[in-house]
Formats: sequence, C-alpha cells, structure tokens
Amino acid sequence: MAELKLGRLPDRTPVKLAITVTPDLQSSLQAYAAIYAETYGVEEPVADLIPAMLTAFLESDRSFVRARDAAQRRQK
Repeated sequence: MAELKLGRLPDRTPVKLAITVTPDLQSSLQAYAAIYAETYGVEEPVADLIPAMLTAFLESDRSFVRARDAAQRRQK
C-alpha cells in the first residue's frame, strides 16, 4: 500500500446539538449577526455563525489548546 503524505481524513459527519441560551445571549447573537451582515454584506443565520464562533473561541484559548494537545499525546 502506498504511503501518502496526506493521512486519512477525520470523520466529518455533522453532529446536531441543541442548546438553550438566555435572552441576553440571544440578543447578543442577533446583534452580532447584524454587525456581521453590515461588515461582510451577507446575512447569515445565527445558527450558521455559532459553530464558527465556537471554533474561533476554542482555537484562541491557549490553555485549552495546550491541555488538549497534552492529553492527545498521552493517549498515543
């Protein structure tokens, strides 16, 4: 079997997650979506923005990234 530089792709099956948020958070998310639309000229539903927001948050949390990487190294 050939040894490819690109490894096997991870599972990309979407997972549906239902959450409940406070009215204040809902208001902030709607405001964010409105400012996003003004900035980029494209209206995106809050539900489509939330995964990108969560990804950006997690990737910017250095302590989380270090701890996750350490845990993954221990599992190998």
